[in-house]
Amino acid sequence: MDNPKRKKLDRTLKPHWVWAIAFGSAVGWGAFVLPTDWMGGKGPLAVVIGLLLGAVLMTVIGVSYGFLIKHFPVSGGEFAYAYIGFGRTHAFIAGWFLTLGYMCIVALNASALALLGKFLFPGLVKTGFLYTIAGWDVYLGEVLISTTALIIFAFLNVRGASFSGRTQFTFTMVLLSGIILLALGAIFNDTASTANMQPLFEPSKPAISSILAILAIAPWAYVGFDNIPQAAEEFEFPPSKAFKLIVYALLAAGIAYSAMILIVASLEPWQELAAMQSSWATGAAIESLLGRIGVFVIALALTMGIFTGLNGFFLSSSRLMFAMGRARILPDMFHRLHPKYRTPYVGIIFTALICMIAPWFGRQALLWVVDMSSIGVTIAYFYCCATAFKVMKTPGKKVFSALGMVSAFVFFLLLTLWFLESSLSGPSYIALGIWILIGIVFYFTQKEDYNKIPRKELNYLILEKEEI
Repeated sequence: MDNPKRKKLDRTLKPHWVWAIAFGSAVGWGAFVLPTDWMGGKGPLAVVIGLLLGAVLMTVIGVSYGFLIKHFPVSGGEFAYAYIGFGRTHAFIAGWFLTLGYMCIVALNASALALLGKFLFPGLVKTGFLYTIAGWDVYLGEVLISTTALIIFAFLNVRGASFSGRTQFTFTMVLLSGIILLALGAIFNDTASTANMQPLFEPSKPAISSILAILAIAPWAYVGFDNIPQAAEEFEFPPSKAFKLIVYALLAAGIAYSAMILIVASLEPWQELAAMQSSWATGAAIESLLGRIGVFVIALALTMGIFTGLNGFFLSSSRLMFAMGRARILPDMFHRLHPKYRTPYVGIIFTALICMIAPWFGRQALLWVVDMSSIGVTIAYFYCCATAFKVMKTPGKKVFSALGMVSAFVFFLLLTLWFLESSLSGPSYIALGIWILIGIVFYFTQKEDYNKIPRKELNYLILEKEEI
């Protein structure tokens, strides 16, 4: 079947670029902004154990991703996988939640750049006070910083996947160099000590409770690894290599997160760091002991983390919308490719425009939505593992898919059982309900046209094959 309406993306992505897209997106800004937040009320060892356990569980889930990428190397990722396993309605559900999750992370990365600006250049960024939302003062300066970043990275992504991949690899190497330099600074600083990490767990609560609270955020902390299936259609190498890239990205991300937790916890007693009143407590801790050079290094690493997150999730969100547009569940304009660069430029521009709204609502309000998006990512993980379980023939591999389904379900429970510390906050539940209602309305307005597409034609549009 040769369908001229099914446009394909060019194969330009090299293996090390794809690894950098996954690793850089997974680590992002969180490793440099959140250590003091995570340690508060939990303890450094609880955070490290929770994050490393999360990396292991994500690797189990990654087995299913590797299998499906090998056999179905198309854009759309979990949207396509949910279609394979459970049909068009479930494909829409997975795609709907993933679109939200990716856009939220793009917006949050842009706001993290403004947060860095507030710490380094408060006089410049804190200009043009506008209003306060949920206790967060919104300034015109930070809105302009976030908006400028979104415009720049939209432009970079329109230029092409190979340009984005090459840039991502450079950003990632600088990020890793920053972590290594900070580790060396902590090791050779006389004041830094493992004694500052005591007690290793928050003494007022069970250690397992603290570990589970961190484990619950693993779907969000490592979400960047599933940028690999979104880019599968653009691999210039065999899709069978995807699983190794997923494992390498997850292991590197777990080590990077853990290293930053231990570096920061060694600088000062972690209880004092967690209680510090600062727009960026991690940066303040680095500055107090390692001076301006330390601030320069972590600021550079943070900037690279923000850039890798922006770049990686711009790529993923646009490819997801491209795949959904190709399947006609989104308007046909999302299926258009740039006449020169052959990129899904409409999805890139749409992502930038939607995310430009976020800085006007303040970072705290945005965090509610991002916390809620962890649910969507978890649902997408479950669909992927469940589909792999149905499609796989080898019993051994089915065990991994079953374990991946269990892992995703555990993550879902950790996020939704209200009596657990890891549960979503009240505002996050409200945001989740609103997004579900919008999705229901949108689906029923598109349902008639979407369901009119013959099965074989939809198979070809999504998977480039008539029979699954």
